[in-house]
Amino acid sequence: MGAVPATERPEGQQRDVTWPVPPPGGFTAEDLDRLPDLPPHTELIDGSLVFVSPQKNFHSLVLSLLETGVRACSPSYARVRREMSVRLGARQRPEPDVLVVRDDAVVSMEQTYYSPDAVLLAVEVVSPDSEERDRYRKPELYAAAGIPHFWRVEEDDGAPVVYVYERDPATRSYALTGIHRHSLKLEAPFEVEVDLTGIDRM
Repeated sequence: MGAVPATERPEGQQRDVTWPVPPPGGFTAEDLDRLPDLPPHTELIDGSLVFVSPQKNFHSLVLSLLETGVRACSPSYARVRREMSVRLGARQRPEPDVLVVRDDAVVSMEQTYYSPDAVLLAVEVVSPDSEERDRYRKPELYAAAGIPHFWRVEEDDGAPVVYVYERDPATRSYALTGIHRHSLKLEAPFEVEVDLTGIDRM
């Protein structure tokens, strides 16, 4: 059962909220499409629902900057998506902030997730409430699922810092290949060049 909309109450009284109760073994990836009234951008990590806090201005601006910048560089076989989930397994369905998928992965206007074998790049912008997930658990899951490239974006005095990782197929984990502060210029997963200082003009 999802969150139940509150009825009108006198000022000062709290509203009743019913949160989803996990079944034995936790929720599954399919439950995200079936549970009613889930908050936007709810994720499934290790069978548990993860609700996100309201987005801060920095987070929103970085998403727009990267979405626009990467799309401008994308080859014809790639598609850039923002805040779409990836079904990594029966109990894992995280939602990267930005992802790049192969064009043949886009099969319907109604689809709600992509499979990991279609994902070329996953990007997470770290927020105070998501530090542990974005820095540790989610990249671990992405790497184990075979997603070849991962970027983590941190805030440094209002400016984005992009940590770029590439998956080592031998260890099935990510290796840091660069830290980018003013300009993001890469050759993989395809040639990318994004002016990170552009956030100041948005």
